[in-house]
Amino acid sequence: MNTSNDTAALLAISPLDGRYASKCNELQEVFSEYGLVKRRVLVECTWLEALCDAKEVKECKPLSKVERKALREIASSFSPADAARVKEIERTTNHDVKAVEYFLKEKVAGTSLESRSEFIHFACTSEDINNMSHALMLRDGKAVLRGAMDEMTGKIAEMAKEYAGVPMLAHTHGQPASPTTVGKELAVVVARLRRQAAEIDRLVMPAKMNGAVGNFNAHLSAYPALDWEAVSRKVIESLGLRQNRLTTQIESHDGIAELFDAIERWNSVLLDFDRDVWTYVSMGYFKQRTVKGEIGSSTMPHKVNPIDFENSEGNLGLANAVMGFMARKLPISRMQRDLTDSTTLRNMGVGFGYTLIAVRSTMKGLGKLELNEGRLAEDLDRNWEVLAEPIQTVMRKVGMDHPYERLKELTRGRRVTAEIMQDFVKALPLPKADKARLLKLTPATYIGLAEKLAKIV
Repeated sequence: MNTSNDTAALLAISPLDGRYASKCNELQEVFSEYGLVKRRVLVECTWLEALCDAKEVKECKPLSKVERKALREIASSFSPADAARVKEIERTTNHDVKAVEYFLKEKVAGTSLESRSEFIHFACTSEDINNMSHALMLRDGKAVLRGAMDEMTGKIAEMAKEYAGVPMLAHTHGQPASPTTVGKELAVVVARLRRQAAEIDRLVMPAKMNGAVGNFNAHLSAYPALDWEAVSRKVIESLGLRQNRLTTQIESHDGIAELFDAIERWNSVLLDFDRDVWTYVSMGYFKQRTVKGEIGSSTMPHKVNPIDFENSEGNLGLANAVMGFMARKLPISRMQRDLTDSTTLRNMGVGFGYTLIAVRSTMKGLGKLELNEGRLAEDLDRNWEVLAEPIQTVMRKVGMDHPYERLKELTRGRRVTAEIMQDFVKALPLPKADKARLLKLTPATYIGLAEKLAKIV
């Protein structure tokens, strides 16, 4: 079906290319078919340049400055129209990588580079080009993702500092617990996200250019004196990747699995945060600023739903499902090679896309939040029983009998007022300083080092 650009989104099977396309459009250049072919061209050109630089490959004479620039421009100026030409060639070859080789031979035909045309794709198996291209796609996609991740984490860090001293009743097992501060709880999220982000950053994608089964067989048949491992390493590292010296026909994909697992862990932290914020909104700890024209419910006009956090949660689930499957599947390949990885790898951008949408949804939701300090204070004042912890702790310190049991009898399963708690403390035979300190304590001031900890980030 022929469609205009205006209606293409309506007919897209995946929401990544339809409804959500504008929220992840930076990834189109990376993970699209165009993005893959563009990186194949880059790898082929970089390999040819390395062969021209190798003195032992006398038949592939050195490049002049003009020729080197021209070769590099083929890769740097590669356009969607060029990709369309590659796909046109593929309709004849029925082989996508061979189509790239023929495209490059077309590009150098009639130029001084034509004399090196048979060194395009020299001694390479298709997987040499593909694994490098996939690694480059992941490298570039990771850069897009990490930028959005850091922006959102930075926003949460700002909120942590802003609300560092705002007391909040904590809830463990869904029940009132020792107070904390809003900022400290946000700081915990920031620390967790940054730790997982550091793991993502630590990973440099492995790659290989070592021939049909990873032994440089064809390379050595032509130039036995050349250090092919060094040439391969030079090409791989020049593109910001790291060499995997021991492979079969394929690069084992363990590095891809490691990256996807790391992104999954980051996503899980964000998903946990989304659910907590959703719960705090439902409790009234956060209000949501209204957006003019926006409708919360088609039938209940009063509603302002936490839709951005719900959207993020759903998309994170999809992202982790896709990347989790790929991380488990990709390291498995029959003997030296099977093609089950090929179709799987074409979905790398799906996990990245859903992750990026989720991050931006959370970021949008954060921008609508407004802290309801009155509701926080009200909840703290209704739960004086949380001071049972400090009171029984001081009683333990001075050696009083059965402090835990006495506070349990006073507080468990019932609401306790400020008056009841203070009367209990007044009746205790405590040292004067300890008693004075406990009598001054309120749920709102019983926050320990929370304010200080919130400012760590």
